[in-house]
Amino acid sequence: MPKIKTNSGAKKRFALTGSGKIKRKHAYKSHILTKKTKKQKRNLTHFGLVSRVDQSNIKALLALK
Repeated sequence: MPKIKTNSGAKKRFALTGSGKIKRKHAYKSHILTKKTKKQKRNLTHFGLVSRVDQSNIKALLALK
């Protein structure tokens, strides 16, 4: 069997935590920032976690499963 390639788009967007969860960035922080409040932009800076229902799809893209 050939090796499974990692999806290069997913490789750039997701990272594993030490406990095996998948980290992600928040959306809406790339442009049109002038109309967003400081609080909104600050809260979008922090990392989020991928929801449980999406984890299996993303692990498949990252060739972890």
